[in-house]
Amino acid sequence: MKNNKFINKIIVLGLCATIGLAGSLTIQPTNHAYAAETSTANTSALSSSAKAANIIKQGEKFMGRKYQFGAPTTSTRTFDCSSFTLYLYKQYGVKLPRTSINQSKVGKTVSKSNLKPGDLVFFSTTNRNGKGKVNHVAIYAGNGRLLHTYGSPGVTYSNMNTGIWKSSFVVAKRVL
Repeated sequence: MKNNKFINKIIVLGLCATIGLAGSLTIQPTNHAYAAETSTANTSALSSSAKAANIIKQGEKFMGRKYQFGAPTTSTRTFDCSSFTLYLYKQYGVKLPRTSINQSKVGKTVSKSNLKPGDLVFFSTTNRNGKGKVNHVAIYAGNGRLLHTYGSPGVTYSNMNTGIWKSSFVVAKRVL
């Protein structure tokens, strides 16, 4: 019985405080169209960069995880390049197709010079100079770094401006 009276007093005090606060607020006129537009733009920018940072951070937790061509998408014991990106982006609400070639067909194309962390970067490792069929996908992590999985290192970082990654770049896509 005492508890009920105490809870009722807290509720009444809370309501009085809320009503008192609402009565003291001054309402300022605003340009709602502009406010909604800038708020949406800022939220989108923040959520995209935050998603990218989270995807990269989550991917780093799998460093050294073994590569397996055709790895199942229902497990994180092994990955191939596209199951790795599919798994990570799915955690943040982005649905990607299963294969790297099909992943290369979604999103907005971006140039190498405009890459942002979280962009997907595609390669043709069998035919150099960007002329072959896409057969590899990586996540751009900033500063020329790729987070991806292939061969014996498994999940790793590579420099996209050297070696095979420099010579086999095909396209980059923004999906966030």
